Amino acid sequence: MKNIIVGTAGHIDHGKTTLIKALTGRNTDRWEEEQRRGITIDLGFTYFDLPCGDRVGIIDVPGHERFINNMVAGVVGMDLVLLVIAADEGIMPQTREHVDILNLLGIEKSIIVLNKCDLVDEEWLELVEEEIKEELEGTFLENSPAVRVSAATGEGLKDLINLIERMTSDEVVEKDVQTIPRLPVDRAFTLSGFGTIITGTLVSGTISKEDTLQMYPVGKECKIRSIQVHGRDKEECFAGQRVAINLSNVKKKEIKRGCVLAPKNSMKNTDLLDVKIRILDSSVRVLTNHMRLHFFTGTSEVLCRAVLLDKEEIGPAESGFVQLRLEEEVAVRRGDKFVVRFYSPMETIGGGVILEPNPRVKRRFQREVIEELERKESGSTADVIELHVKGHGDTLITLAELAKLTALSLDEVREDVENLESQGIVCVFPMRKDTYVWHSDSRRGAEQTLKSVLKAYEERFPYRYGMKKAEVLAAHFQKIKPNVFERILDLLIDDGCLKRVDEFLCTPEYEVRKDTTYDKVSKLLLDTFTKAKYDFVRYSEIDFKGVDRMTADDILNILLEEQKIVKVTDDMFTLKEYMESAKEAIQKKLLEDPLITIAQVRDLFETSRKSAKPILEYMDSIKVTKKTGAESERIAF
Repeated sequence: MKNIIVGTAGHIDHGKTTLIKALTGRNTDRWEEEQRRGITIDLGFTYFDLPCGDRVGIIDVPGHERFINNMVAGVVGMDLVLLVIAADEGIMPQTREHVDILNLLGIEKSIIVLNKCDLVDEEWLELVEEEIKEELEGTFLENSPAVRVSAATGEGLKDLINLIERMTSDEVVEKDVQTIPRLPVDRAFTLSGFGTIITGTLVSGTISKEDTLQMYPVGKECKIRSIQVHGRDKEECFAGQRVAINLSNVKKKEIKRGCVLAPKNSMKNTDLLDVKIRILDSSVRVLTNHMRLHFFTGTSEVLCRAVLLDKEEIGPAESGFVQLRLEEEVAVRRGDKFVVRFYSPMETIGGGVILEPNPRVKRRFQREVIEELERKESGSTADVIELHVKGHGDTLITLAELAKLTALSLDEVREDVENLESQGIVCVFPMRKDTYVWHSDSRRGAEQTLKSVLKAYEERFPYRYGMKKAEVLAAHFQKIKPNVFERILDLLIDDGCLKRVDEFLCTPEYEVRKDTTYDKVSKLLLDTFTKAKYDFVRYSEIDFKGVDRMTADDILNILLEEQKIVKVTDDMFTLKEYMESAKEAIQKKLLEDPLITIAQVRDLFETSRKSAKPILEYMDSIKVTKKTGAESERIAF
């Protein structure tokens, strides 16, 4: 099932909030002032269910120009946008600005919703539709489907819902849930008895209850106490979902809109950004060196100065390389989109993409600086190698294979891989014949798979030390070579993601269950073996008094693992101390006489021949005795 976020955009009073209420039955205006004035000031959030059963998150943005900063914060994570245009007014100034912002932030899918159709006649509707078509020509919206509705009367709502369902099913690309989780915060508040709560759209990865993440740029580690998705408690949440997360170890006053929740050391705070910026065709401003701007990315808004690196000025419809020097630290990643607005009066003038989130201070008009940024814009050989590594997540790929695929030398590949490893993008496993490379996203996916599989196994088989390593490999990582899988396990165990008990794998916190059932079966086994001594009892003949045989087998294996008992033959077990005593007695006997027979063992332990023979076979297995040729005779090993 896809996790989909649908957002609104459009001019003030064109009916965005009313439309959402008609679709969901809920009013997204939370503030008393919003309801009193009848305008949306801040972001609103809700959800509704499509006919197919999928639940869609909704983000309602304000339309007034004074609240564009809130609107930009709401765009993060949107998969599909409803551009709401009132039929009685047509395209208005904030409609155009919203379209520009959506385009700059990389929104690709949209539906044009012609609202308030009940207020105009058919002829007027056709005129407005023609005007909209002309206005949006050449934009990312020019081929977007349009639907006529009236949020007030309900006209066209069914058609709109069907269109949303079709587009979210067929056209919207599912977000990557295996990459680093990143949650830009759009709200932070406290609840009595719970503490600090944050909300936001999870733009990538997966977050699970009890995870320990970091709040950027605050720099504090936070533990995930609980998770809600659309008001329901969840054990984990996925990219593309609106989430509310209860955090420990951080106070509400330390968090603000613009903070980002992500794994520790996965990002780095910065107040410098290298970017490629494009000024809007419609802008009346020219970007000059050291101009002060409002910078928006994710849910962040900070003031900055623009240092133009390759031009004296950048005019409408032009682009250039710029270093933004921020007045506050942010946490971003390469490839993030952004918007810039003029300092005063506040108006959107352009935007672009972050090329380097942690650069050094750069001087203007330096040839080597421009060439470096051009390489980062077009993608380096390291970027190409990363894509190949990511595409081999289920098998891993060697340096030699990467050299063949990229037509680079082995030394060039090795240098790029070392660079990627230093950034935490790949994991490297040097082996005897070659070096294997694994993408960190694949590692996170494997970690999630193992966590899920092992937890389910531990619930099903609580009297086992975990799942056998060979069974895990065969069922879930069959394309990975066993020796490479060993290295992967070592990495995950060293990082505290897994625990190994001999050949068993389990989650770090797991311990075998030792309850009344365990006590009952273990006591029965130990008492039986104690009483039998060297007249061994067949395990298959023991009555466990209502406990199923599988559970008894698992508890028997615990006693074996803890070395309280030993396996004599396939169906015979006894106390370890008995066999230690037998070992000493046989070694002593062999010092007196170099040959020992089954009959002598029988007499030595006052048992039967059918038990004496297994005793000698056990001594063979632990290299105390060995056959001389005759089946019934042994000498010292």
